[in-house]
Amino acid sequence: MQLKILVLSASALALWLTPLTALDKKVSWHKAIQGVSLFAGIACAVTAGNIARKLVPELEIELIKERAIKADIIDEIGTSAYVSQQQRQKEAEGILVSPGVDIEEGRKALEAVYNEDFQSEHITTANDDTSEKDASDLKLWWKVEAAQIEGKPATWIIENLLGKKGRKFNEGKLQLAELLKKFGDNSV
Repeated sequence: MQLKILVLSASALALWLTPLTALDKKVSWHKAIQGVSLFAGIACAVTAGNIARKLVPELEIELIKERAIKADIIDEIGTSAYVSQQQRQKEAEGILVSPGVDIEEGRKALEAVYNEDFQSEHITTANDDTSEKDASDLKLWWKVEAAQIEGKPATWIIENLLGKKGRKFNEGKLQLAELLKKFGDNSV
């Protein structure tokens, strides 16, 4: 469409200028050719204007579509950021509000779980008299204690940390009870 407008506009200009410059004014039919050329140039210009008038609403619709798409993308990004912030805030509030849990104690337990150097150093000093099984139980206990501090239920601990699902779930309950009896209080 835009190419059509450009061709019609260029044709109108050419039809208007050609008789003025190319034809000799002494020729008798010069005025007639000039009139026909001028009329054809005006017709081309009017046709180009009509096409342009039809294109304007279509272009406005395209602009509205582009704005709507941009607004949707911005809204989606904003919503995603808001949801992410709300989730982080709930997690932080959950950590701060958990009843009977000392924050410093929780920090230390989490640090012990994620700091391999601390774990290996602590195991070698604390377990000189204990067996290899006690060392692995202590590592497992640190993970269990960290999960308790995070507020994870006993079912989650048994299935995910102890790896006892389905038919072995009762076995996992007994293992968790042993760990609690051996290393901690019965808070689960």
